Amino acid sequence: MAKIMVVDDSKIMRKILTGTLTDAGHEVIKDAANGKDALDALETMEIKPDLITLDITMPVMDGIEALKNIREKYPDVKVVMVSAAGQKSKVLEALKAGALDFLQKPFEKEDVVAVIGKFVNNA
Repeated sequence: MAKIMVVDDSKIMRKILTGTLTDAGHEVIKDAANGKDALDALETMEIKPDLITLDITMPVMDGIEALKNIREKYPDVKVVMVSAAGQKSKVLEALKAGALDFLQKPFEKEDVVAVIGKFVNNA
């Protein structure tokens, strides 16, 4: 199905998302612990991901700043934000900056598959 990059500062969350996406038939081609690592990886990847899941709150470079850079440099890559409860203003900011949708933590695996599926089933 789709090639996906998972970006989250929580190693456990990266593992959960990777497992969920892999079980749904997608290929997680890269994971990163913050926005800067994700952008650095994108620069060197020959094959770009179809979609990136991007946590909002991360050290070094947060998801909002990373999203703005991704939209500017890689406009064809789809981005779905991942946010903790209580970050509504940040989610709205991300949607205005070009995110397609968001997943709220904690989430159910079915919700992840449904949201991602809206944007990559044809990838």
